[in-house]
Amino acid sequence: MSIEGSISKDFSEGSSSSSGGGSTHGSTTPSRYESQKRRDWNTFCQYLKNQRPPVPLSHCNCNQVLEFLRYLDQFGKTKVHIQGCMFYGQPEPPAPCTCPLRQAWGSLDALIGRLRAAYEENGGSQETNPFASGAIRVYLRDVRECQAKARGIPYKKKKKKTSSTINQTKGGGHDDQDSSSTSMMHFVP
Repeated sequence: MSIEGSISKDFSEGSSSSSGGGSTHGSTTPSRYESQKRRDWNTFCQYLKNQRPPVPLSHCNCNQVLEFLRYLDQFGKTKVHIQGCMFYGQPEPPAPCTCPLRQAWGSLDALIGRLRAAYEENGGSQETNPFASGAIRVYLRDVRECQAKARGIPYKKKKKKTSSTINQTKGGGHDDQDSSSTSMMHFVP
């Protein structure tokens, strides 16, 4: 299968696509996440091989990753209005427009997370991981902000619980940070 066919199939279906009977490790079937991570990794490696000249994985840097992300936009399904569009900033435009379809920020963010993990699982070092580059984080942040403005859907960052909040919810301010444990709160009159 060509890289275009592979990418359009894998990325247009998103991470919820089924693995379609791929290989198994022993007697267990890989999780959906593991299957998607393997498909993403294989697609990225094929992308590097198809470059002219081909780029060996050992020479891959954040520039190739950024080019790959831009390349994937052509397979996106998310309408992102351009600034000149009369529907720019409207979450539910009343009529169709000719603005491009792009990869959604969340899809790109999840893709980078999977590729970042796959790189290290395939022998790459954490220090040289091109998917962990600051340039990639900046690119993803810019895509998120641009899409939020264009679509009129503000991005709301999920607030992380601080350790004092966790301790208070656990009761008594103990240093136990295991969020999966259950404890009773004791109130002293």
